[in-house]
Amino acid sequence: MQIKDIVKKVKQIEIRTRKKTEATLMGQYHSAFKGQGMTFSEVRPYQFGDEIRRIDWNKTARFREPFVKVMEEERELTMMLLVDISASMDYGTKTQLKREYVAEIAASLGFSAAGNNDKVGLILFADKVYKVIPPQKGRKHILSIISNILTADYVPAVSRIDKAMEYMMGIFKRKSLVFLFSDFEDEYDSKMLRVASKKHQLLGMRIFDEKDNEIPDVGYTLLYDAETGKQVWANTSSARWRYNFAEAQKQKLRALEEDFANSSASFMNINTGSDYSKLLYNYFQKK
Repeated sequence: MQIKDIVKKVKQIEIRTRKKTEATLMGQYHSAFKGQGMTFSEVRPYQFGDEIRRIDWNKTARFREPFVKVMEEERELTMMLLVDISASMDYGTKTQLKREYVAEIAASLGFSAAGNNDKVGLILFADKVYKVIPPQKGRKHILSIISNILTADYVPAVSRIDKAMEYMMGIFKRKSLVFLFSDFEDEYDSKMLRVASKKHQLLGMRIFDEKDNEIPDVGYTLLYDAETGKQVWANTSSARWRYNFAEAQKQKLRALEEDFANSSASFMNINTGSDYSKLLYNYFQKK
């Protein structure tokens, strides 16, 4: 895409997602993620009903009347967006490519975080980590993240989700909200999911096109794997072949859902073009 097309696309995504964010998501986001603990705010005179544990004994002794410490919630959080940029994510048969759909969801999440003064960071990965944008605050930063997702060079390589998770764990020590975007077409080490979900709040988001799950009858055709380069001829006119393909995809999805459940992590299966805001709203509400 040319620069003017990128700017136009980013602006369109901002307009669409900010309406959704302000209307449905921002309040639920704030309620769901209440911060990492309590921090000292001020000292004031004791009032009836205050907890005894909050008494500031040094100041109480100095002024010979009781004072209490006022604590407030630490609101600032860090959101990390891990986005698969393997070649299969640069694909779509409906209204959007997977990469465009991911950019839109990332924008909704990013603007929700920005509205609560939280930081947002981005990791683009495939067979390795290709780009890292450190967490920052603000609208301009979110627009930069959207642009990077849209304009990344989508790599003809097998995606290594576990490598991306391992990298994130090594860099970001503080507990974060982690949103992992991928079509999960490649194998990964499920142990890393368990490790990551113990420290971070993890949501895996499988972004799929309807043709990922079912292939129509188009006769003999050459199927091409965009990541490995492997090619194979298939008789898509065969009802048995189409059934076996669809069943294999269903089994892969069930195994994926089990991996996340066993890791105490959350998971969503989202078709491009569907209304993701309802799914995110329900996710925030459950939290």
